[in-house]
Amino acid sequence: MDTLNAFNKGIQQRSPAALTLEHVIERRAFSFCQNTNVSGSNPDAGSAQDPSQNSASLSAFVSTLVPTALLALAFVTLFLLLRRKFKRNYEPRTFLGSLRPQERSPAMPNGLVNWFGAFSKVPDSFVLNHQSLDGFLLLRYLKVASGTCFAGCCMIWPVIFPVNATGHGGQKQLDLLSFSNVVDKNRYYAHVFMAWIFFGFVFYMVARESIYYVNLRQAYLLSPLYANRMSSRTVLFTSVPENYLNEGLLRRMFGKAVKNLWIANDCEEIEKLVEERDKVAMKLEAAETKLIKLANTNRLKSMKKGGQTAGPLGNSDESNGESGSIAAKWVPTKKRPTHRLKFLIGKKVDTINWCRSELERLIPKIDALQASMRGGNGKFIPSVFVEFYTQSEAQAAYQSLSHHQPLHMAPRFIGVNPDEVIWKNLKIKWASRVVRNILVIGFVTALIVFWSIPVGFVGILSNIKSLIQLAPWLSWLNKIPPTIFGVVQGLLPSVLLAVLMALLPIILRLAAKMSGAPSLSAVELHTQNSYFGFQVVQVFLVTTLTSAASASVTSILCKPGDAPNLLATNLPKASNFYISYFVLQGLTISSGAILGIAGLVLFKLLGTFLDSTPRKMYKRWSTLSSLGWGTVFPIYTNLTVIAITYSIIAPLVLGFATIGLYLIYLAYRYNLLFVLNSNIDTQGLVYPRALQQTTTGAYLAIVCLIGLFGIRGAAGPIVLMVIFLIFIILFHLSLNSALDPLLKSLPKSLEAEEQSLMAAEDGTTSAPHSSGNSNEKGTHVAAVSTNSTDSPRKDLGPAPHKKPNIITKFLRPDLYTDYHTLRRLVPRNFAEIAYDPVVERDAYYHPAIASQTPLLWIPRDSMGVSRQECHHSGKVIPMTDEGAGFDEKGKLTWDQENARPPIWQEKVYY
Repeated sequence: MDTLNAFNKGIQQRSPAALTLEHVIERRAFSFCQNTNVSGSNPDAGSAQDPSQNSASLSAFVSTLVPTALLALAFVTLFLLLRRKFKRNYEPRTFLGSLRPQERSPAMPNGLVNWFGAFSKVPDSFVLNHQSLDGFLLLRYLKVASGTCFAGCCMIWPVIFPVNATGHGGQKQLDLLSFSNVVDKNRYYAHVFMAWIFFGFVFYMVARESIYYVNLRQAYLLSPLYANRMSSRTVLFTSVPENYLNEGLLRRMFGKAVKNLWIANDCEEIEKLVEERDKVAMKLEAAETKLIKLANTNRLKSMKKGGQTAGPLGNSDESNGESGSIAAKWVPTKKRPTHRLKFLIGKKVDTINWCRSELERLIPKIDALQASMRGGNGKFIPSVFVEFYTQSEAQAAYQSLSHHQPLHMAPRFIGVNPDEVIWKNLKIKWASRVVRNILVIGFVTALIVFWSIPVGFVGILSNIKSLIQLAPWLSWLNKIPPTIFGVVQGLLPSVLLAVLMALLPIILRLAAKMSGAPSLSAVELHTQNSYFGFQVVQVFLVTTLTSAASASVTSILCKPGDAPNLLATNLPKASNFYISYFVLQGLTISSGAILGIAGLVLFKLLGTFLDSTPRKMYKRWSTLSSLGWGTVFPIYTNLTVIAITYSIIAPLVLGFATIGLYLIYLAYRYNLLFVLNSNIDTQGLVYPRALQQTTTGAYLAIVCLIGLFGIRGAAGPIVLMVIFLIFIILFHLSLNSALDPLLKSLPKSLEAEEQSLMAAEDGTTSAPHSSGNSNEKGTHVAAVSTNSTDSPRKDLGPAPHKKPNIITKFLRPDLYTDYHTLRRLVPRNFAEIAYDPVVERDAYYHPAIASQTPLLWIPRDSMGVSRQECHHSGKVIPMTDEGAGFDEKGKLTWDQENARPPIWQEKVYY
């Protein structure tokens, strides 16, 4: 005790600034060592007082499971009740007018639970045909991940559980089933051979699903539904040399296959003018709506007071009268909408009259600039969109080397939707792109490594009292009033952590854009890589290592020589946290996802307080939420990685991973079928990337096993695992070299096959190498019917092979999920792929060049105010009052039954 007092006195004599975390750990460790008699009298020294005797893994699991299960039950119950009342929030895809009929999902029964059967009968492929390839592949990934974990349970549990449970390591409760309970080195051979089997199975699943994706992608992109789209026939060339920004030269380069060319323009000037025009137009729309609402409110007040019972209905002569004359009968001039030209100090003007004069100035100027730029005038930037007559010709240009100098006219992109183009990134030249990539990679790496610093600061805030005890120089914090102290320690950390985690995807997407990604889909793919790196490092590795280290640090400081054995014992125990983590993810995240209470509350509140015009009401009603593929996939890829990593050293994790991932699959299945939309199309490229990232779990597990075997001195298992690691690396490299070319390009060999299939669909015969589906220009003939069908196999008949049993189908994806089989999933008459001449002309122009003057939409009233405003404002900008009005209480309404108001625009399948 005297020694401890002397040690503490020495620490306390240091200046407060010098009392670092290291000194605190030293003091606590010294105290611990004295209490446990590390000098030699305690046989359990260095083992943290025999942690096996203090294991609380089972009680911790139960304490997590019970409240989590109750919360999930409450969420699901609330969802079942709310789903019947709020169709717009829980089944919008079944009726929303902004969706084409063939894009809608089948309506479910409106009972509390009687819809379960109908829901289970809707196949996942419905998402594939009616929403997006990415959405379908997200469901497939979750299902494959859950199935892989279940297969792991079947393989590993019968062998490893008995080996671990009888390992004589003295562990208790859940720790009894982990690697840490095994003492005999010879037993590690069981772990080695089960690792060979399961990790080999994981890599087989990656290879199998990669083949499936390649065949599915080829079947969809070569079908007429996709092949005839402009994006499938258009190649984006970036970093184009200045002397090649010439239409004549480019046409000579690519020959007669070129249909249209769009050389990107520097649109800084016209972009500002268009933004100003749209801003003023929306200001005019809001002011007109406000004026009409004010007039209608005053009319209703007059009726309640027994005055005029009906407003002047405003005949055509009155509508053509002096601007504002009808509104003036109900609204005094001083009550008309006004605003200041500068914030607070600017001149106050009548908003309607000012907006009309501004639009009268801006619209002709913009129209003239747009016509000039369409005529080939203006400054060009180093990017070109080249549309070809056929998809085959576009693929040939995409796959060929376009320029003789490195990094010129590259990178190239095909299948870029005009709505996804990031136009400012098309200005980037090749040298700038290289520098940007280097800087962004460095920034993202630093962000991933050092993200724990701000998170650690937040954690410190949540436990200030303990920090004050460890560092007395912070005692001045005790003087803070209790109320403020409670907020700082309780609410503030939660808010800061939520803000930090919400900011991270935004930062990563911004970094992707800064690197020069030319489209939103490219941004999502870039974000998927960086966010996965963050998930693995911060959510998995840092948590695992700190958990194991924190359980051992004091004992290691007391007796450093026992460090290897302590880490080998405590590292598998860190899996207990992830058992609770899978319970939390599987129950609360999945139930919270289908409940979507935050979205429901925001929809109602924001709609009530912010939707002051028919346009805003319609946009909120018709706009569906969407998923950001770059931040959704990495979360569940990381969960799969965690399960695979712990599969051998703590196999119990696999069971909870199976259940958790399957519950998440069910939640996303419901949301993708009935709630969510897909705004960004990566053509499924997020899926093979997620599969590749999944192999991280196998590599981490192998390295971890090698390390654990090394700590325990098991030479034989180490050698066997190193041999297996070398084999897996070689297999992985061979797999990638074989499949990589097929992930982004389409093969020439399937064009003839596609022609034969199209001939079969049309009921005609065509030789494989005939041009039966091409016209004189070589363009594919599109399906022209707009009627939807959910039975595409009817036209093509059954797949061209015997129906396999489940084992044969699983082992031979190259045969039973080949191009011919998956091509039968593509709907024959889903939509007409045809373009209006104006749409085709402006498709790949900058939006500022293609932007048309917006149609303004105001509510109709019974007094004739709206008709007069439409008449006078319509001289400057198109305006209508159809489809919106007021109810008997004066509340603004619009025609939801029709669901296609004047401002509705049909979706273009680019």
